[in-house]
Amino acid sequence: MEGPEILIPMTFFLTVGGVLIARGEIGKAIAHRIRGGSQSDDRLQGELAEVRQELEVVRQELAEVHERVDFAERLLARSHGPEQLPGGHRGPG
Repeated sequence: MEGPEILIPMTFFLTVGGVLIARGEIGKAIAHRIRGGSQSDDRLQGELAEVRQELEVVRQELAEVHERVDFAERLLARSHGPEQLPGGHRGPG
């Protein structure tokens, strides 16, 4: 086969291949993108930004709690001994 006779089978196989690709996952992804799939991407980006903000708030709160624990540990370490703690040993008596 030479010349124009080869165009008919080539066109047939290219068309069938194109239809199979279009009906497959790649075709679905392209159709989703054409229909406005980027809007869902924007929504996901917004949710990600919210999660990041909430994470920053939790980090700040955790830092505050850590500071309070450190302060309490320093207060307890400064005490003069077990006699100041309730139920502590008071020595001979």
